[in-house]
Amino acid sequence: MILTLTLNPSLDRTIEIAALDRGAVIRAATAHLDPGGKGVNVSRALLANGVAALAVVPFGGDEGRQLVRLLAAEGLDMITVPVAGRTRSNVTLAEPDGTITKINEPGTALSPGELDTIADAVLAAAHSDDRGADWVVASGSLPPEVPEDVYARLCRRFAGAGIQVAVDTSGPALSCALGAGPALVKPNLEELSGATGLRIRCLGDVVEAAAKLRASGARTVLASLGADGAVLVEEDGVWYGEAAVTEPRSSVGAGDAMLAGFLAGGGHGPEALARALAWGAAAVGLPGSRMPAPGDIDEGGVTVHPPDPARLLTSPAPPAPVPLP
Repeated sequence: MILTLTLNPSLDRTIEIAALDRGAVIRAATAHLDPGGKGVNVSRALLANGVAALAVVPFGGDEGRQLVRLLAAEGLDMITVPVAGRTRSNVTLAEPDGTITKINEPGTALSPGELDTIADAVLAAAHSDDRGADWVVASGSLPPEVPEDVYARLCRRFAGAGIQVAVDTSGPALSCALGAGPALVKPNLEELSGATGLRIRCLGDVVEAAAKLRASGARTVLASLGADGAVLVEEDGVWYGEAAVTEPRSSVGAGDAMLAGFLAGGGHGPEALARALAWGAAAVGLPGSRMPAPGDIDEGGVTVHPPDPARLLTSPAPPAPVPLP
């Protein structure tokens, strides 16, 4: 089973518009309200494809109760942890050419006691007689006032209990987590650049940056590159893969679907990378933050091979002056 932990879940409203025109009244073509948060989305993608998963979800306020109702309606297996604050709401504006504008609320603070309760819930589920967990996915942004090293502390605690930990976050939280030796990290291009201080313009730069993350403690790095595909760097090798998307609709949650596909594929090697790319590409073709089901996924449209270091990225990462400590 795969456990997911989302410290800062959300209600995600995605509105499809013809074009974003600041200061104008814009008529929406469609609108979708979905449960949100990286770990929540990973669990939703696994559920949609028949893979055993359990989501640990803190929630608070009317928004939190609505989040729980939406997840229950989808049939998600979850442990809910009530907290004092209010669950956040996010808005995504999606244009026909695939341009995405996101407005994310910061979320609400979690007290040390609430964090301990959440971690205890993960460990209890991981060690229950009828479940047992192979992976814990700790992912997403941190709520306000939560220490930057929280994922590092959780990683040490979960790994110490014999559970593999995948971390998907950004900024200082990612840099701190590396030192705790996570089994897997899944940065996107901007996060990879920010964590290493490297300007990433080609696949060779991606591999170099991923190697720096491994040298800092991560065992495996799955780097998602948006329209350029993904690179997997692990002890046994380096692979690059890509999957075509004929009609992109929304990239919201695509990285989470990619991570879910990678873990569903075994969490190791080129076969897992191929599944990750197929799930991620399928998510891009769906509205809002819907997660792909088997009928949406085309694994035959994926190619995986050794990377060409000189191959330029279509959207290189800007210079990032924040190197690893």
